[in-house]
Amino acid sequence: MPAVRYDRVPTETRHARTTQLDQLSTPQLLRLMSAEDLRVVQAVRRQHGAITRAVRLIAQALRRGGRLLLVGAGTSGRLGVLEAAECPPTFHTDPTTVQAAMAGGRGAVFAAREGAEDDQAAGARAARRVRRRDVVVGLTASGVTPFVAGALVRAARRGAGTILVTCNPRTPVQARVRITLSTGPELLTGSTRLKAATATKLVLNMLTLGAMVRLGKTYGNLMVDVRPTSRKLQARARRIVAQAAHVTPGEAARWLRAADGRVKVAVLMARRGCSRREAQRRLGRARGWLRRALQ
Repeated sequence: MPAVRYDRVPTETRHARTTQLDQLSTPQLLRLMSAEDLRVVQAVRRQHGAITRAVRLIAQALRRGGRLLLVGAGTSGRLGVLEAAECPPTFHTDPTTVQAAMAGGRGAVFAAREGAEDDQAAGARAARRVRRRDVVVGLTASGVTPFVAGALVRAARRGAGTILVTCNPRTPVQARVRITLSTGPELLTGSTRLKAATATKLVLNMLTLGAMVRLGKTYGNLMVDVRPTSRKLQARARRIVAQAAHVTPGEAARWLRAADGRVKVAVLMARRGCSRREAQRRLGRARGWLRRALQ
């Protein structure tokens, strides 16, 4: 990457309204933070066009058996780890389908290793197993993180889809889809765990939920691919079956047992009065879309 003038990076500049931050009362500070957070929502909304293109790129890749790799450093990287970890229980994806690569490795998730973000070669290594049908999302609030740049360059050379999520409209990092969030300076100068992180999390929510909806992972607003691995999720699965199949909670529990805990299969069995094998066959023909299988 070219030499960086950090004093010109938007997330490193001083916020004109917070130069007296330490003199504000707590209520004044909280009101200011809330006002700035409203700007984050607007910044994300202005990027809906780019986010739409990114959702389509991810959904197309996953539909073809590709994988999604979220790459970042610091707070951005930790948000990527969080997003990847949530996909298997929420959408019943294989743990290898949505992955995260964090600058500094697993240990950096829990303890800051700030210097790790400067290792562009490590970023390239993080994307060494990327294939043409995969998508790599680079997460860098500053837009100048070498680790992220290295991963995106390697991914592009391999023919994979590339997406950049940044809060620097003038970033030199290249990607097929660039989501540039104009969140402005942070209230605490340079602390991108604030507005930049909030904006990044909002975009990640859109990317994963948007792609999974396009893949038939939901039925209306019901989480029909939930993996019921805890008492809370088991109760949720029963409620989903009861609501989608129009049966009592007790009946929903019985259908779930008969479906070996798979919500979509249980709903199909209850709604169509078919066997588990027939329900699985219908789902297969519908490529996992419950609504299509019911029709």
